[in-house]
Amino acid sequence: MAEDEAWHEVARVGDVSEDDVLQVDAGGKCVALFNVGGVYYATSGICTHAHAFLADGYVQDDTIECPLHQGVFHIPTGRAMCPPVTKDLEVFPVKVEDGRIFVGSNPVPPRPAK
Repeated sequence: MAEDEAWHEVARVGDVSEDDVLQVDAGGKCVALFNVGGVYYATSGICTHAHAFLADGYVQDDTIECPLHQGVFHIPTGRAMCPPVTKDLEVFPVKVEDGRIFVGSNPVPPRPAK
């Protein structure tokens, strides 16, 4: 994580159910906060294909399906997995302290595709 990382409190543990998503504001950015099997992840909250809020989408395992055109993203990496989405989501660092969930302001560098 970058030294100049600003952290934004966005929720409390329990605000987002396991295997679900919650739309939050992190320093003015629309962010989708996920709880995947008890691990928290944060991505851009808006689909890269068309303006749709991912919090209205469908979470299955470690993916989110956009509610508008059914494009699928891998939650931990933000990777676009099938058409019509072709551009990956930004992924943000998450930390949990004293029952509070924080999202970092700087996107995590993309991981190389395997």
